[in-house]
Amino acid sequence: MARIPGKGLAKGLAVTLRHMLRRSVTQQYPEVQPELPPRSRGVIALVEENCTSCMLCARECPDWCIYIDSHKETIPAPEGGRARQRNVLDRFAIDFSLCMYCGICIEACPFDALFWAPDFEYAEHDIRDLLHEKDRLATWATRVPPPPAHEIGAEPPKELAAESASARSIRPPGALPKRPPSKGDA
Repeated sequence: MARIPGKGLAKGLAVTLRHMLRRSVTQQYPEVQPELPPRSRGVIALVEENCTSCMLCARECPDWCIYIDSHKETIPAPEGGRARQRNVLDRFAIDFSLCMYCGICIEACPFDALFWAPDFEYAEHDIRDLLHEKDRLATWATRVPPPPAHEIGAEPPKELAAESASARSIRPPGALPKRPPSKGDA
């Protein structure tokens, strides 16, 4: 097969010419907000109620930019039981001057306490103001978009499948489980 000399150069010039003749569109940024993709990485948001102070996010962070302080609180025992202890979150802070937005903390969180929020306008005049405490991180949690709908014909999420399986396994008291059909059954 013979190669045509200059074919690649002609293709490149055609692309350049096409873009030169197209009318440019400029978005007026502060007045017109950009439309971000649904899974864009903006800022890390915290749902404080879900955080158990397990410290997994802070341990997994490669930049060590997550700071967590907590204390143990004793929960009174129900009648006939023993008292339990639980961690209470005192401080949760992320230093965004150190964060590299890798998302490892979000992936490591087993309790769905951290999410990506689409906000990207949180620049500060002083770098020390980029240390955001739990109250500021919680304000971004309201902006977290809902997860996208599943594709048509896709398997349901594992959480829903496990929930329906557990509902099927619960039988009323005294009910016998269905026996599998034997060879003699017609």
